[in-house]
Amino acid sequence: MRLRGKLTKWKDDGGYGFITPIRGGRQVFVHVKAFTNQHRRPVGNEFVIYETVSDDTGRLRAEHVEFLGDDSINAEAGWTIALTIAFLFLTFVGVAVFMGQLPFVVPALYVVFSLISFLAYRHDKLAAQQNQWRTGEGTLILLGLLGGWPGAFVAQQFFHHKTKKRSFQIAFWLTVLLNCFGLVQLLSL
Repeated sequence: MRLRGKLTKWKDDGGYGFITPIRGGRQVFVHVKAFTNQHRRPVGNEFVIYETVSDDTGRLRAEHVEFLGDDSINAEAGWTIALTIAFLFLTFVGVAVFMGQLPFVVPALYVVFSLISFLAYRHDKLAAQQNQWRTGEGTLILLGLLGGWPGAFVAQQFFHHKTKKRSFQIAFWLTVLLNCFGLVQLLSL
């Protein structure tokens, strides 16, 4: 889960500091290597978005730290937009069922496959971070094609996963188009 905080203490000579969570709580240790933008050095009193992990002794430390204002604001807006698009699409499908244009099973399949897709992306992101067995890209693409693309789209933005790999994004959006084309064909019956 991505958290927001402020880099309240920074010791540049040691390359470490502490983040105070915006919503309160204990300060979290952060090392300079945890920042995703290696071209910008922290100076302190900066707002950040981060994830927490436990070290070998059980203490929390920040990982995947991004400065607010880098890509994180765009990423935050990205998943909000993705959630809105997914909601509007599912609402459209629900209205089509209500109007007798589609059988009830269609929105149910979209919801089920979206949930499965969201969880698959979450699992793959965690596996990537922990250097464990990953979910194949073909599986993620197939889930999107089967109707899970709304959940996959939200997951990509929320977990910042598979958003920069161009070949995957091309394949993903092709499956979205194919899925929507199939839905249009089903509506025209």
